[in-house]
Amino acid sequence: MQLHISPSMRSITISSSNEFTDLMKIKLAARHISSRTLFHTILILAFLLPFVFILTALVTLEGVNKCSSIDCLGRRLGPRFLGRVDDSERLARDFYTILNEVSTQEIPDGLKLPDSFNHLLSDMKNNHYDAKTFALVIRAMMEKFERDIRESKFAELMNKHFAASSIPKGIHCLSLRLTDEYSSNAHARRQLPSPERLPVLSDNAYHHFILATDNILAASVVVSSAVQSSSKPEKIVFHIITDKKTYAGMHSWFALNSVAPAIVEVKGVHQFDWLTRENVPVLEAVESHNGVRNYYHGNHVAGANLTETTPRRFASKLQSRSPKYISLLNHLRIYIPELFPNLDKVVFLDDDIVVQRDLAPLWDVDLGGKVNGAVETCRGDDEWVMSKRLRNYFNFSHPLIAKHLDPEECAWAYGMNVFDLQAWRKTSIRETYHSWLKENLKSNLTMWKLGTLPPALIAFKGHVHILDPSWHMLGLGYQKNTNIENVRKAAVIHYNGQSKPWLEIGFEHLRPFWTKYVNYSNDFVKNCHIME
Repeated sequence: MQLHISPSMRSITISSSNEFTDLMKIKLAARHISSRTLFHTILILAFLLPFVFILTALVTLEGVNKCSSIDCLGRRLGPRFLGRVDDSERLARDFYTILNEVSTQEIPDGLKLPDSFNHLLSDMKNNHYDAKTFALVIRAMMEKFERDIRESKFAELMNKHFAASSIPKGIHCLSLRLTDEYSSNAHARRQLPSPERLPVLSDNAYHHFILATDNILAASVVVSSAVQSSSKPEKIVFHIITDKKTYAGMHSWFALNSVAPAIVEVKGVHQFDWLTRENVPVLEAVESHNGVRNYYHGNHVAGANLTETTPRRFASKLQSRSPKYISLLNHLRIYIPELFPNLDKVVFLDDDIVVQRDLAPLWDVDLGGKVNGAVETCRGDDEWVMSKRLRNYFNFSHPLIAKHLDPEECAWAYGMNVFDLQAWRKTSIRETYHSWLKENLKSNLTMWKLGTLPPALIAFKGHVHILDPSWHMLGLGYQKNTNIENVRKAAVIHYNGQSKPWLEIGFEHLRPFWTKYVNYSNDFVKNCHIME
């Protein structure tokens, strides 16, 4: 640091010894300095000299960077405070400006894009990209990767849909072998239940469960889990309804694998006298309607604008196009009062559920004159599974739907339902169900798409008693992030969705809750290599 007084005594200069940078210059107004002026000058210098000393120290410490002391101080006190912009900050701002520019530009046709990051670095080195070209290539690469990922996701969903609609080789093998056993083994054809137990089938002192399915393995899990979870299995009666082609195999399984003291009855739809064309005309129309068959069995991608939908919406649409939704077995639940005229109260179960708790208390639930005891699906911890309202199932742009339904009304679930058949027989639920099915067929399926639940939501309107949600947990067939603790606590867990536990696409961490009830020691199960 140097102190320089001009010969004329008009100025005093304080400068740095490093390249003679002026730090401070004080000009005096007159040639003759009065003692008063000198006093004020010395006072100012006394105040400023400590700061000058600090600046000089900074210059010394930052000498390797060759910056002035003011510059170095600016870097420490903040670039914005002293007007100096850090190079990295300026570079980021400039690059952002370039990215903004290329975001609105057309990507040139035939632009060759690198396949990987290393390829990109190599191209930059060889072609000497400027910043704008680099930004354009980056944008084109990201857009391509986004398209590829999106296409792969939709392809995955399609493959998953086909896998969910197919019959696994092991389960098909089980059905064939058991059907063959029915024809060759008298024990496999024995009456179910035994003649002396037949009166129990209509005895309302027992707990009657109804299950409609053509999946023998799934039926075995439902029955086994319910019996093993019961405190009084001797009070349990299962009524299993299946189709004609599966009847022999289903009968064989339960004839050869007793679940005593519980009772099992197996009946084919062809064995119910009530199920005639006159009583179910709409269902015959559903199965034979060309538009319906094309919708459920046709090309699921044709006509779908994949650029304007999300993978989750596409997955929901695929799920709604499962062929099971036009199966008579899936619609049978609406005819339970007629199929079981002597029963007063039953619990209906889907074939993709597992019972984990004694369900006997359900017969003590007072439905308050309602017909259907069910769990609501519009509120709960899982915002994806428990967020279903009528707007999720119906097309509210259709005038009939808009007129009769509230889009914000909470939906309820099929899969585990308590039905008061006495109360049901006093209603017109079945007629309402048929009426709306006809209207939907007339409108070419524009009122709703998803299976049997939408017409049931209308038909049971005003007839539903809400059960505690702990009785029935849903979503294990499509919600991978299901809370395991909640699964363990639920009375019934439901694998609704495509990822059934007996399929390879089932979720591995949720599968054990189902497989624990599969009888792997059974010869038929072993010989068909089920779940291996």
